[in-house]
Amino acid sequence: MRADRLIALLMLLQRRGQMTAQALADELETSVRTVYRDIDALSAAGIPIYAERGRGGGCALLDSFQTNLTGLTENEVRALFMLSIPGPLATLGVAEELKSAMLKLSAALPAARRQDEDRVRQRIHLDSSWWFQAHEPVPHLDVIQRAVWQDHKLRLTYCRPYPIQDQVELLVEPYGLVAKAGVWYLVALNQARFRAYRVTRLLGAELVPESFERCPDFDLAAFWQAWSAEFEENRANYPVTVRAAPDLIALLPLYFGEAVRAQIVQAGPPDAGGWLILTLPFDRLEPARDRILGFGRAIEVLAPEALRLSVIDYAQQIVAFYHERGEHGG
Repeated sequence: MRADRLIALLMLLQRRGQMTAQALADELETSVRTVYRDIDALSAAGIPIYAERGRGGGCALLDSFQTNLTGLTENEVRALFMLSIPGPLATLGVAEELKSAMLKLSAALPAARRQDEDRVRQRIHLDSSWWFQAHEPVPHLDVIQRAVWQDHKLRLTYCRPYPIQDQVELLVEPYGLVAKAGVWYLVALNQARFRAYRVTRLLGAELVPESFERCPDFDLAAFWQAWSAEFEENRANYPVTVRAAPDLIALLPLYFGEAVRAQIVQAGPPDAGGWLILTLPFDRLEPARDRILGFGRAIEVLAPEALRLSVIDYAQQIVAFYHERGEHGG
């Protein structure tokens, strides 16, 4: 509808300032000619908007003009009110600010739209945390957030989880913070490479007075998407062949994801006892051993042989320990 497009054009200029007609056309998915017609219509309606053609030109509102017109449709209002305050934003300390912003938005809406808020909140609730996810303390988050906003370097003490746990001192350029299912990661430039550091593994974070120039081409969302895909792919570089007990087969996708579900569907028939041979994804021997021991006798490791021997060794140690404790009445 043209009315929606006019409002969208007005909001774009109010938010971004001067834009070229081509940029507006791209955002609104229309033609440059249509953009100029819409600007003429807004100007005729008394909106102080102007367009300058040629190099260095563009479309803009006079600096003194502001509008409190939201232009939100009924479905857009409902979508906004579906948002609850995620735990990560509360951890950042902006929960009250978000509540205040939503109240101001609600107050600016027509009465008919404000009535939608309670109806939506009683029908849709979003929970971004995992099941059984423990709260992770993030004592250095405030310092990191200040460094990110101020473009100041950070001196970190980071505990690397593998190949063995050790501490390293790093001087990084912090570009952004990402919360994935309630777990915070710092995205920073270190030694000419962008990396992601789990905030809970930081033993220290010190704000350095020295500032840095951000790379103008860096896109936080695009980096995170690529990094996450690479991380998930690398986690599966230690495949483990197992026999799974009948009672466990249906539950395996809950533990290992949809890739295992596809294996179950495509696998051949179970053996006479109902056991199925599958390949489970892990990144290293140690996490594979720890996870598999938790399934008890419901999973048998077939390969790699090193993992099978390690599982047997740990199982024998556990049996020997409890046998000894039982003999001594411990």
